[in-house]
Amino acid sequence: MRRFALILSLWPGVAAATEFWPLTGDEIAEALSGKKLTYGDGIWQTFDQSGVTHYFSGRPSTGKWAVQGDQYCSVWPPSDIWACYDVLQSGVIIRFIDGAGEITDGYYPE
Repeated sequence: MRRFALILSLWPGVAAATEFWPLTGDEIAEALSGKKLTYGDGIWQTFDQSGVTHYFSGRPSTGKWAVQGDQYCSVWPPSDIWACYDVLQSGVIIRFIDGAGEITDGYYPE
């Protein structure tokens, strides 16, 4: 049994899954405010301290972001509907989880 536990602890997928921790509202603000995240394939997003967010995925888009309770929320015109996400962190990875459980990982650029 000990050998099985050791194998699980060394398996990258299992180890990585346990490294994420949920962020509080204050921690979300600190993790995002004034920062840039990359999502791969040339996609990135910035989070201005003023509450403006810029997203680039082939073309630029500008929205608003805020922390509500212990969630990150954003709205993208012309819509006026705010979408909110739980936020977790593991080192340089910021993980957003929507209400349906869909995961998006952003990375602080090096």
